[in-house]
Amino acid sequence: MVTVLVLIAYLLGSIPTSVWIGKTFYNIDVREFGSGNAGATNTFRVLGRSAGIPVLIIDIIKGALSVALSYFSTFEIGSNAFVDLQLALGVAALIGHIFPIFAGFRGGKGVATILGIVICIVPTACALSLLVFLICLLSSRIVSLSSMLAGVSFPIFLNIVLGNNNPILLVFSIIVALLLIVTHRKNIKRLLKKEESKVNLFTVKNK
Repeated sequence: MVTVLVLIAYLLGSIPTSVWIGKTFYNIDVREFGSGNAGATNTFRVLGRSAGIPVLIIDIIKGALSVALSYFSTFEIGSNAFVDLQLALGVAALIGHIFPIFAGFRGGKGVATILGIVICIVPTACALSLLVFLICLLSSRIVSLSSMLAGVSFPIFLNIVLGNNNPILLVFSIIVALLLIVTHRKNIKRLLKKEESKVNLFTVKNK
């Protein structure tokens, strides 16, 4: 049963929202433009708000739905085994988002999907990290930097501030932080060269 749930979670994560919306409504593959990333940020950049907002929302929902699959299991709700299953399903969806079987294994960086996962499992730590993201975004207007700082702050909030005692959650939170840094390698290079693009928070391009 668990194997089936994990497979379903991977397939949920593999739904290439930005690619399908771009090709269906704009005849554009967003991976061929902008940063080349199949995520919400690049969709906003390439296609504008009317495409970016649905992509963002659906990618968050993908992560949340994958975690919700845990309620079809026989594990006791609230137990460590139940939380561990939620994490496994979330990771499966995240892998699906980054390496989607429906889009040639060329996906996004997983920021929105991670948000959907952690908001269901550890909402308080997620809210604190989201606050870091918003503060950084408002001050720098750089989405990649904001995402990485929010990701790095997540294990700090979860394990130090909130006192998490689940070792698997500890490992997961560290992996999330490292994954966001690894998937933003190109962004880090552009940041060091001061070439990373900034977003206009008040007048978003709309097609």
